[in-house]
Amino acid sequence: MQFGIFTVGDVTTDPTTGRTPDDTERVRAMLTIAKHADEAGLDVFATGEHHNPPFVPSSPTTMLGYLAGVTKDIVLSTSTTLITTNDPVRLAEEYAMLQVITDGRMDLMMGRGNTGPVYPWFGQDIRNGIPLAIENYALLRRLWTEDVVDWEGKFRTPLQGFTSTPRPLDGVPPFVWHGSIRSPEIAEQAAYYGDGFFHNNIFWPMSHTRQMVQFYRQRWEHHGHGPADTAIVGLGGQVFLRKDSQKAWDEFRPYFDNAPVYGHGPSMEDFTRETPLTVGSPQQVIDRYGAMREDVGDYQRQLFLMDHAGLPLKTVLEQIDLLAGEVVPVLRREAEAARPAHVPSGPPTHVERVAAARAAGETHAAHVGATEDRWTGRTAEDDDADDAAGVSTQQPARAGTAFGL
Repeated sequence: MQFGIFTVGDVTTDPTTGRTPDDTERVRAMLTIAKHADEAGLDVFATGEHHNPPFVPSSPTTMLGYLAGVTKDIVLSTSTTLITTNDPVRLAEEYAMLQVITDGRMDLMMGRGNTGPVYPWFGQDIRNGIPLAIENYALLRRLWTEDVVDWEGKFRTPLQGFTSTPRPLDGVPPFVWHGSIRSPEIAEQAAYYGDGFFHNNIFWPMSHTRQMVQFYRQRWEHHGHGPADTAIVGLGGQVFLRKDSQKAWDEFRPYFDNAPVYGHGPSMEDFTRETPLTVGSPQQVIDRYGAMREDVGDYQRQLFLMDHAGLPLKTVLEQIDLLAGEVVPVLRREAEAARPAHVPSGPPTHVERVAAARAAGETHAAHVGATEDRWTGRTAEDDDADDAAGVSTQQPARAGTAFGL
């Protein structure tokens, strides 16, 4: 199982000092956090994508491309890539380039974002959010899996004889997650393509998260990708850790009470009771998050939000050390002990996807050939394309929309 952190990149005043970092300081802090997470032994660093204050990560591929050169092992990902307001042609090019630069040590998460005004800023209508996500992703898949694309749709100009460059590494596209909080259409999309489904899980009770994940698992099996319990699931979460639980509560309370997202709303007591936010000792976090597989089944990725609400960089780095040193080893051991042998322990790596695609005959010979890893010397095998060749641009009829959401 993979464990890591994700950031929304908010610029927030520290309520205990009244100090607000500027954009440059916040971006550099995010880079420091990612490098520290890698050094601490976490598996994933993921950044969001925003185009409005108070958030700074407007260019995820720029940040992740830099981090590819200064980190060693950590998987570099997005926690949101805006499939609705980005041109799928640019997404195909930018993330294939990132895949080449990282030598496959990356994946990405498609999402619609949570900022309504971003749609008109990029020439779109928020009322088309779901149709945009469906059409744009269908085109993106074709751009990655077909060398020459002729295409016509509703939301962008047609393509004639278009080839996206660079081509995906070893002829195999990056692994894709679809992130959603409350839209069954997005869970259906992930299941249809055999992609991963990530439930943000930071503002909702586990009963809601369980419902969404179960729906995705059912649809995964319906579309022929395997038993429901083999579907690739990720969850978000929030924690604040100290060795002493009361110290954790006392230290985090002013940040919670003044946070732009949930400050001046529910009390911290109510919020920690009703959502996965856990403030306390490492053992309390272990107990809370170790029990989540009882609600959603064995899952493959757990990401934590830790650098928000104005927390100082020093505090965030301390949080990462506690998480990586005292929480993750126990959660990883418990998850592996409970996981049935046929259930994947993590999302598929690039090497595994290349091996599966080669076995299925779905990679292009020109890309596969000798796939010795350029930078590490390991031998790359081939890919698990889950429908990566010849997928239709039309989404099947939606099922399960009587979801109560």
